[in-house]
Amino acid sequence: MSSATLQPVRLTPAKTIDGRKPDREDIPKGDVLCSYCTAKCCRYFALPIETPDSVQDLDFIRWYLLHDRASVFIEDDTWYLLVHTDCKHLQSNHLCGIYETRPQICRDYTTDSCEYDDDSVYDMYFETAEQVAEYMEARFGSSDLTKIRSKPPELLPVLR
Repeated sequence: MSSATLQPVRLTPAKTIDGRKPDREDIPKGDVLCSYCTAKCCRYFALPIETPDSVQDLDFIRWYLLHDRASVFIEDDTWYLLVHTDCKHLQSNHLCGIYETRPQICRDYTTDSCEYDDDSVYDMYFETAEQVAEYMEARFGSSDLTKIRSKPPELLPVLR
């Protein structure tokens, strides 16, 4: 194994006040909110996707959810593909390892409405393909996907 092999990062705890994570308003003036957080915003990315309006569109969403660490949510009538994955520059102290050269999207992000407070609520949240199938059934009256699938190939004869 080469010395360049990635090793699991042991995360250090976020800063606390009296042994607990403080509420946003209890953070001392001049302190940075990120010092008290475990970098939630650096542990996923979410991309808007087109609103599904057919069984086939929802079948694509089922496909997304068959992949590890993916989920889909709806917020303010916009659908998002959420990929749960840490930024490769997130350090064990929950800070950015490329802070001075971070991408513009990171520079534009503020803590004004970040998920520090753990109170995120989505209009809908899908974690499994089965949940999407249930949604398909409720929306279109059927989760029968045979209409959008090709027929299975014929079985080959068994040779003896």
